[in-house]
Amino acid sequence: MSMIPDEIVEQVRDSADLVGIIGESVELKRTGSDYRGACPFHGGTHRNFAVIPKKGRFYCFVCHESGDVFSWFMKRVGLDYPTAVREVARRVGITIPERAARAGPDPLEPLFGAVAVAQDWFTRRLLEADEAKGAREYLTGRDVPLETAALYGLGFAPPGKGFLDAMRALGLEESVLLEAGLAAKRDDGKVIPRFRARLLFPIHDLRGRAAGFGGRLLGPGEPKYLNSPENAIFHKGRQLYNLHQAKGAIRKEETVILVEGYFDVLRLVLAGIEHVVAPLGTSLTSDQATLLRRFAPAAVLLYDSDQAGLRATFRAGDELLRHTVRVRVATMPPGEDPDTLVRRGGAAALEPVMRDAVDLLERKLQLLEQKGWFEGVDHQRDALDRLLPTIRAAADPITRDLYLKEVSQRTGVSREVLLQQVTARPEPRYSQAGAPRDGAGDDAPTRLAKPERIKVDVNEKELLGILVRHPEWIPRAISEVPLEWVETPVLREVYEAMRTSPDEVGSSAFLERLSDVAQRAWKKLGSFEPKYGTTDPDQTYVACCQALEVRPLQRELDALVAQQERGVPPEQFDQLVQDMKRIEREIASRSPTERWKRYHRRAKRDAR
Repeated sequence: MSMIPDEIVEQVRDSADLVGIIGESVELKRTGSDYRGACPFHGGTHRNFAVIPKKGRFYCFVCHESGDVFSWFMKRVGLDYPTAVREVARRVGITIPERAARAGPDPLEPLFGAVAVAQDWFTRRLLEADEAKGAREYLTGRDVPLETAALYGLGFAPPGKGFLDAMRALGLEESVLLEAGLAAKRDDGKVIPRFRARLLFPIHDLRGRAAGFGGRLLGPGEPKYLNSPENAIFHKGRQLYNLHQAKGAIRKEETVILVEGYFDVLRLVLAGIEHVVAPLGTSLTSDQATLLRRFAPAAVLLYDSDQAGLRATFRAGDELLRHTVRVRVATMPPGEDPDTLVRRGGAAALEPVMRDAVDLLERKLQLLEQKGWFEGVDHQRDALDRLLPTIRAAADPITRDLYLKEVSQRTGVSREVLLQQVTARPEPRYSQAGAPRDGAGDDAPTRLAKPERIKVDVNEKELLGILVRHPEWIPRAISEVPLEWVETPVLREVYEAMRTSPDEVGSSAFLERLSDVAQRAWKKLGSFEPKYGTTDPDQTYVACCQALEVRPLQRELDALVAQQERGVPPEQFDQLVQDMKRIEREIASRSPTERWKRYHRRAKRDAR
């Protein structure tokens, strides 16, 4: 059968009169903005079946059947997906231009079918199973009604192997479950469910077909969020949560709101703000930015305002600028995220935040100015280092010219010099010996191979930054911070010099004893602060010390978590869980405060 272009499928879905089509076989009466009738799937007599034109979906509050206009024909008439699209197109008068015919059936249909069956099963578990009581209580605690959760396809993956047994009973082959990312094979060859004891959010492609899941762990353990693995139908870097539902509203508003999490999306949609999407737990990718540019010329970034959120904001903003999307940043109140803000105050609470959104570069300028980064030559140089990537990212020539003009006015650096820096090739990175990785001096090749970057633990960097700026704390560090806690070679050299000659720290004699690369590190540490936020130095010192002290335990725990994810023989599972709990208790005993736990989670993520 020939292929139907995606844009035509979207046009057909958007043009369909779902109320009229379903009304041909179900007596519907208007109830507010929805229509209600008796469910045709379970033969109900009460008006528990809802048709929601605004969302283009139907849903039964008793048997939980749901879907869009294509699902209606597939479930009620038994049509396959392409035939259902053609039937709806015929009814709305849209001619489908055919692409080259494929020899045989679509090889991806079994995978989409398996994910659809799994989603339906997971949703029923969430609503009906005793083992999902904790998940239902969790949703209630977050003010998400179960009917709403079911309407948006949320589900629950139980612990154990019940999912695999259910899928086998429904006739799904093990090989299909593995290929669709619904099951995983352990090292010993045993097949286990991919998702266990998790609240699941379905991820759809642009056609509205469920392609994978994002799962939130409801108990202790890691990772807190787990996505479907990359496969033929699920691509984490090329899909966005809720885009299949939001694309019409995005086109209408001519802008898209980007948030960080699934619950942020859900909360805004429930409040009537529908042009909102979220990346799938990673930084916004080039493919995702390309996808968004298809639907809107502008974006508003509504991320958290803590350090991690700001870093994610500017990474996403630069990526969107590379795709000629105009970017504004909305600043959340301290300690708030979109979910908590809108949950407490509704859409009205978000209105001033969105109204005060500013251009991406302007937000950077605001933060740098608040920190005093335009005072003094060294700070101005560092400020420019943070601004130049955003200017370079601006693919739209007018936007780039405006950015050059604004930064020139703020810094006093001429537009010509800024333009030269923007268009110049980045300088090659240097190894710890201070020389280019490929060759040296005049005989070095013109094009240098990209060196391997050394990962620096953010805790080491922040701790030494405090000691450089506050030398009076060095005696305290000597007694509390062993040298072996600092693992990065160049930072260890700096710290060892501090411990050896604490009274000479910062003097010319002290600096002369450092290698060239250590001297550069010293200079950077002296001006280093958390990029776009601030923390109390004493709190940061304590948090860094705690993080470095428990780092070996955290690595041990990470190894056990990885072993758990790969799978272990049943006779070893209880011991593995006991070991994980023992290490978690030891980490908690050394780092008891909740503030520290939040700090460490951010630091660990940044250090990856």
